[in-house]
Amino acid sequence: MDDYQKQILSELTVWQKQMLQQPSLVNWLSKKVQVKINTWIPEKIHQAITATIKQMIRGVLFGATHTAAKTLSYKSFQECESAVLQKIETYRTTAAVEGGITGAGGILMGFADFPLLIGIKLKLLFDISSMYGFNVKDYKERVYLLHIFELAFSSHEHRRNVYLKMVDWDKKSRELPEDIHQFDWRNFQQEYRDYIDLAKMAQLIPIIGAPVGFLVNSRLIRKLGKTAMNAYRMRVL
Repeated sequence: MDDYQKQILSELTVWQKQMLQQPSLVNWLSKKVQVKINTWIPEKIHQAITATIKQMIRGVLFGATHTAAKTLSYKSFQECESAVLQKIETYRTTAAVEGGITGAGGILMGFADFPLLIGIKLKLLFDISSMYGFNVKDYKERVYLLHIFELAFSSHEHRRNVYLKMVDWDKKSRELPEDIHQFDWRNFQQEYRDYIDLAKMAQLIPIIGAPVGFLVNSRLIRKLGKTAMNAYRMRVL
């Protein structure tokens, strides 16, 4: 193991401890409030949102397999990660500009940002997976992508549970059902909504929508990219 890998392994250990941390009192209270608010929303609306997100992500997941980059290889792990960081910056810029444009367009354009941003996030995950040498045409690798997505955009409590599912993935993936319909879409969409609702709602406000959309999308892509890097470091190292 070279010096770079030793440094990354140290960073990975810190990240793994963070994933296992229990939620703070503020996090716990915040989640309780969000759960309470969700009980006020009619069940039909929950079902409609779940179905929409499910179909949207299924379309990207299975459509992107035809356009995803081929599995790549590099001379060193450091070279691989340098390329990954550049890729994240490219997507971060794209998402930031998209958020700024839709944020400036008012409520209707603001709502259009939701599916656009999900598409950008998932395409980034496909590219990162290929760059670390994993075959995204494998259904089980696409489930791992969904777990990375959950890990990045979930409450502390849910994040810990997702992380534990991802540990020793090569072994656990053999126990997965072959049908992606059995994935917990309801929890997936609710955690995602709860995580980004406040920031994305501010994007719909006139005048401030554009800068908010620019900054929020940039931050979300950076967080997703960093989460993905550690998730694949965990398997490679």
